[in-house]
Formats: sequence, structure tokens, C-alpha cells
Amino acid sequence: MTRIIPLLLASSLLAGCAVGPNYKAPVANASAKAPFMGAETPAFAAAPAADQWWTMYGDPVLDGLVRDALAANTDIRVAAARVEAARASLTGARAPILLPETTLTASANRQRISSIQTIPGQSRERWAYDGGLALSYEVDAFGRLRRGIEAAKGDAAAAQADEDAVRLAVVSDTVRAYLDASTSAEREKVARDTVDLLDRSIRITGARVDVGRSDRLDLIRVTALRDQQAAAIPQLQADRQAALLRLATLTGRNPGDLPAALRGVIATPTLKQPIPVGDGAALLARRPDVRAAERRLAADTARIGVATADLFPRITLGASAGASALGGMDVTGSSASRWSLGPLVSWSIPNIVAARARIAAARAETKASLAQFDGAVLVALEETERALSNLSSARQRADTLQRARDEALRAARISLARQREGQIDFLTVLDAQRTLAGAEADLVAARRASAFAEVDVFRALAGGWQAA
Repeated sequence: MTRIIPLLLASSLLAGCAVGPNYKAPVANASAKAPFMGAETPAFAAAPAADQWWTMYGDPVLDGLVRDALAANTDIRVAAARVEAARASLTGARAPILLPETTLTASANRQRISSIQTIPGQSRERWAYDGGLALSYEVDAFGRLRRGIEAAKGDAAAAQADEDAVRLAVVSDTVRAYLDASTSAEREKVARDTVDLLDRSIRITGARVDVGRSDRLDLIRVTALRDQQAAAIPQLQADRQAALLRLATLTGRNPGDLPAALRGVIATPTLKQPIPVGDGAALLARRPDVRAAERRLAADTARIGVATADLFPRITLGASAGASALGGMDVTGSSASRWSLGPLVSWSIPNIVAARARIAAARAETKASLAQFDGAVLVALEETERALSNLSSARQRADTLQRARDEALRAARISLARQREGQIDFLTVLDAQRTLAGAEADLVAARRASAFAEVDVFRALAGGWQAA
């Protein structure tokens, strides 16, 4: 037995080249690696995309929420468990090529045999003992096992990339939910300020009605506008509550366990520096969906080799040793011992139709994986260019609406002052206040859209998602 294990392990030297195609990673064309078309504005910088990009907002509450989400989010836990399963499968694929398969047996049976089989003078009932150790080792002569390991490695790497994609999505959703909560609070504040302004107009108009300088219809009109603006507040409160509940789920909390500091957040965090975007080459190397597609292509390519190896003989070296004894025989004696050593060759020739069908199926799966990889590259570039364009447009719209809101505010203040002096009619005042209310609502909605567009850019760029 001391010579058997070295013989089995040394047999791996007999292995030849692995059958099937050797994998070569696909290369994106030059235009895919170029700088982004939509990044040619002061809002963006050519520096590499930021790791821990959410810290660019400079908001400690947001930083804490992202840390909590990375640590406790249930989707991340599911993805991490799938990575563990893929790594376990890789360990299982490596086992046959590293060590021989071993089987240890032992039995003790009480037997009763027929009278015609019994030697005269012996009892028909007796004990039978048997024990042994068997070893078997497949010689990977055509690379079936090695290609299986390659496929398992690809699957494990793809699972890790999938987990990274989930982490990226969770971080992006957490930041987006936080911005949703803060912008909803800001929109509620704007609505309340508008209601306060209209309350002052109601008081002025009421005073003028009392002294006969304004018609009661004017008071009814401004009161209707005030109530219309006040009616939007409950919906804004509900929107904020929905965002907070979403944050609780993302961070693995019950709804009542959110940090107290979150309830006091009103102002929406803003970026004070250009967003670093890098270029297409860095994007494709960083995007987890592209990495996952590439690793699945590698795994499927290796499976062609696994299927192709079935066209060739499978060689297994085996060895066994043990002992068998009946009744009072000495189970450790030489007369009870047994052993065997030798190769086993199995080959499905000439019936190879099924094997060739498996090869054809594996090649088809590889073609599909290549198409999926090409699609992932195109989607990554499309999403990034679209996100950059949307953010540029959202910021331009917000800047324009900011100027419109400033002019509307000045017009509303002037109209109120002139109303007190009796220089203009009430309809002019009412129109100025209605314009201001609309401008305020449009501006805060544009800021909200711009904040969401920033998150979309970071998500498309697939910046780092490790905890700060």
C-alpha cells in the first residue's frame, strides 16, 4: 500500500493537453474605450471614477446609512450566500484532481446458510467479517477535470461580480431614497412657505375688504389659491414617509428603528465639485455586469472542453485492500487478506452521438454568452452616456428655473407692496402669487430630478461600493 498512493498521484503526469478551445477574453473596439461624449462639460472631470462616491456629498448621515446597508441589506446577504455556494462548487471540482477518491468499508453479519452448503460438523450459523479500503483516481488525460475547474472558476468569479452588482444597486438605491426623503422635506417646506405668503395676502385682502377698498371676490380667490397649495402638503409628507420606509428596508431595519438624525434632515445634499467619470476602458473594466458576462463566457468556453473530453477514453486507476473472515478466523491474518490494483478504461465509442450533441449544445451556449457579453458592453456605454446627458440637461433646467423663481419672487413682493398702496388691482397680485407658487414647485422638482440624475451617473459609472 505504501507504493500505491505515490503511483496514483504520479499518474497525473500522464495527462496531455486539455481538449476544447482555450479561452481568450474578447476585446472591445477602440471607440468603446474612448472618453465619453457626454462628459465634455464643466460638470464632469476626466479623473477616474470615485470609490465611495457617496462621500462626495459630505453628509455624515448619508455615509452612515450606506455603511448600514452594506452590512445588513438582505439582497446583499443573498448574493453573498450564492458566492459561497459557487466557491464550494469550485472546491468540489478541484477535489478529484488533487486527491484520489477513497472508500472505507467495514461489516459484521450473522449468517445462516443452507444445510447443503454446510461442512459436516460445522454450525449452520456463523459470523462473517469484512473490511477494506478502496482508492480510485481518474487520470485527466484529456483535460475533462481541468476544464471543469476552469468552468467552476468562471462561475465563482461571475457570482462575485453579481454580488458586486447587487452592492452597487443597494448603495445607489440607498442614496436615492435618502435624496427622495430630503427633497420631499424640502418640497414640503416650500409648500408651507407658499401657504404662509398667501396667508399674508389673505390678511391684506381681508383688511381692504373691510374698508371697502377690495371686493369680497378677491378674498375668495386668494383663499382658494391658498387652500390649493395647502392640499399638496399631505401628499408630500406621504412621499417623505415612503422614502424613509424604503431606507429602513435597504438598511435592514424595522421601520421604527431608523436613526433619529434622519428625521431632522430637510436640506438636500449637493455636490460641490465636478463628477469624475474616467473613460470607456475604465468603465468596462469596472462594471460588474460586464465582468460577470465575461466570466460566464469563460466558463461556458471551458464547458466545451468538458463535453469534448467525453469523445475520448476515461482512464481510472484503482487500488483496494481488505480482509474477510468467517466465524472464528483471524481477520488480521494473511489468509483473510485481499488486494487488487489496476487501471479501468471506459469509452463510449462507437456510440458518440450523445457526446457530440453535448458538444454542440455547449458551443451554442458559448455563442449566447458571447452575445450577452457584447450586449453588456453596449448597455454599459448606453447607460453611461444617457446618464451624463440627462444630468447635464437636468442641471441646465434647474439653473433656468432658479432664475425664473427669483424673478417670480421679486414680482410677488412688488405686487404685494403696490397692493397695499392701492396702485394695482388684485388680479395682478393674484397672478404674481400663482406664478411664484408654480415657479417654487417647478424649481424644487427640478432639483430633485437633478439629484436623482447624479445618482444615475454614479450607478452607471459603477464607482467603488466598499464601505467607508
